[in-house]
Amino acid sequence: MQVHYPSVLASRFLLPTLQNKFSPTPTDPQRHSFKEQGSHERKRRALVVDDVLDVTEMLAVLLTHAGYEVKTASSAAAAIDTARHDQFDVIISDIGMPQMNGYELARELRGMPGYEAVPMVALTGYSKFDDRQRSLDAGFNAHLTKPIEPRELLDLIEQL
Repeated sequence: MQVHYPSVLASRFLLPTLQNKFSPTPTDPQRHSFKEQGSHERKRRALVVDDVLDVTEMLAVLLTHAGYEVKTASSAAAAIDTARHDQFDVIISDIGMPQMNGYELARELRGMPGYEAVPMVALTGYSKFDDRQRSLDAGFNAHLTKPIEPRELLDLIEQL
């Protein structure tokens, strides 16, 4: 079963039934490296930044199910404020946001103590030939173009 999760700006995500797709099965416990979080193990923390509420909600559900503790921000300024008060293990951000774009956000975060090497993924509708390089130059570790496959995002995060 798939849930079609549309949002504005032509972003579209297909979110497969999560309990079977992203959880290790008894016959394949090493399908991916997301672990069940025990009381002695700290959950990995993710910050999701997008000015489209549907996108932040969908990504928060996906990452929460994959074992992350997730905070969301609807602007680059809110993301910077959140990052000043919390430390995150991964940041996923849109590029095209009002006031401050994702490129500026990445540069700002890279200049903050503790964020010099935190994996950052640009998740955007920008797909021109130089957009990927602009993301990397700004400080992102990877650039994914919407629509995305949830498994692709989760696998990418694990590789970073």
